[in-house]
Amino acid sequence: MALRSVAVVLQDPVALFEFGVLSEVFGIDRTDDGVPAFDFRVCTEDPAEPLRADGGVVLSAPLGLEATTDADLVAIPASNAAYAPSEAVKQVVRDAVERGAHVLSVCSGAFTLGAAGVLDGRECTTHWRYSDDLAAAYPLAHVNPDVLYAHDGNVITSAGTAAGVDACLHLVRSEHGAAVANRIARRMVVSPHRDGGQRQFIDHPVPMTECESIGPVLQWLLEHLEEPHTVGDLARRAAMSSRTFARRFVSETGTTPHQWLTDQRVLRARELLEETDLSIEQIAGDVGFGSAALLRHHFAQGTGLTPTVFRTRHRTPA
Repeated sequence: MALRSVAVVLQDPVALFEFGVLSEVFGIDRTDDGVPAFDFRVCTEDPAEPLRADGGVVLSAPLGLEATTDADLVAIPASNAAYAPSEAVKQVVRDAVERGAHVLSVCSGAFTLGAAGVLDGRECTTHWRYSDDLAAAYPLAHVNPDVLYAHDGNVITSAGTAAGVDACLHLVRSEHGAAVANRIARRMVVSPHRDGGQRQFIDHPVPMTECESIGPVLQWLLEHLEEPHTVGDLARRAAMSSRTFARRFVSETGTTPHQWLTDQRVLRARELLEETDLSIEQIAGDVGFGSAALLRHHFAQGTGLTPTVFRTRHRTPA
């Protein structure tokens, strides 16, 4: 199912940031930048009733739940009401999953999905503060408290706040390719790709100063993916010991240098497969895997597809 229409279901009270994440990714016209137009619908059970939001804000949703019936994506942002949704909202979620539409929750919105029964047997996540509650309330769900987002079948759940951006961009990337996701990310001034398996809790998400950050090394790595790299080499570039660099790397990125580099090489390979006619062997060399066999191995682990199949499905038309 192509992702063209997005229906956001608001519950009273509305968490503005989590609703804003969905609006920012799907609700802004970026066709001038080559991003497909999304039919963005804001829905609630009773459009005649105003909805409360953070900071005393009051807002209204123009559409009723009937606007969700043919949406390609039904999204549930966080809300205190998400823990005990109405039967009508639960049915919207069930219907969407049953007809093969995507369903995506942001933060505590996962509790609405749990109440609808669509998390049973699926890997899922929510904000780490609420993950134990989600697991206790829905014991058949496979709650992973450590990841930024989980994608199981046509159900995507994300952790708190900014992880919702990652989940939305992940879905855009899956449906429309890396180039489109990157354009949206660039306009939002956010990272174009954080892997769902990355840890939610990062010790120092914002480095204190530029000199203490490994950010310059990460930028340099992105510009030199084709070269071989060792932790020792990178540590010297960062003017740190190998042990300090490895520890700082995990604290700032949530993953190891080897895994981060592998993920970035797979991401770059995806872009080249979509946007160029380069051979698999050439792409392997250009992104630093060295051989087509090694590219195929890591690409399959990262995407579940071979490079050839991925290109067939996602090649950008000339």
